[in-house]
Amino acid sequence: MSVKAKLHYFNGRGRMETIRWLLAVAGVEFEEYFFETREELIKLQQSGVLLFQQVPLVEIDGMNMVQTRAILNYIAAKHNLYGKHLKERALIDMYVEATMDLNDLVMCHPMQPPEGREKNLALIVDKATNRYFPAYEKVLKDHGQDYLVGNQFSRADVQVPETILMMEEMKPDILAKFPLLQGFKARISNNPTIKKFLQPGSQRKSEIEEKMIPQVMKIF
Repeated sequence: MSVKAKLHYFNGRGRMETIRWLLAVAGVEFEEYFFETREELIKLQQSGVLLFQQVPLVEIDGMNMVQTRAILNYIAAKHNLYGKHLKERALIDMYVEATMDLNDLVMCHPMQPPEGREKNLALIVDKATNRYFPAYEKVLKDHGQDYLVGNQFSRADVQVPETILMMEEMKPDILAKFPLLQGFKARISNNPTIKKFLQPGSQRKSEIEEKMIPQVMKIF
């Protein structure tokens, strides 16, 4: 019987959410340990398992893994979600790095002062619809295939739809001008493992509630 991965973070999306998505898609079972106080985080830092004193922390395959991209790269490579050769991996890296740039903007949005959120949302929507989504739309149009890279399911097909769904929470019609991305999102959402992960009761986290923001900020 395989040992479940162990995830250490707060009870919310943050930088751990994409890791949850990728583990779920890879069929890796995991259990989670949530920080509720800063003292709990400090205790973990003092234990010596955090190489750079930062979370996310994922205990997997006998390793204490930190640094989000390193964790994602490991999961993707181990579970054949990282392309068939180096050139495909380079394309996958380009696509996921771009979507992670957008994710960072989305992740920080709830932390903005209330008076600045409308302007910040406009900035996020502008970058999504004028920089990132047109690029993915063009990729799908140019090669005419179901997946972003090599006509094979990869981590890019996990991370881009994750970002799209978060953007739709902020602006439901965000894909109005991107018909190929609409079809892509629908196809990927019907992937059995993703479809299961999107169901209520899964380990996918909801958008952070306003009342939770002070607590999260106190932890970090």
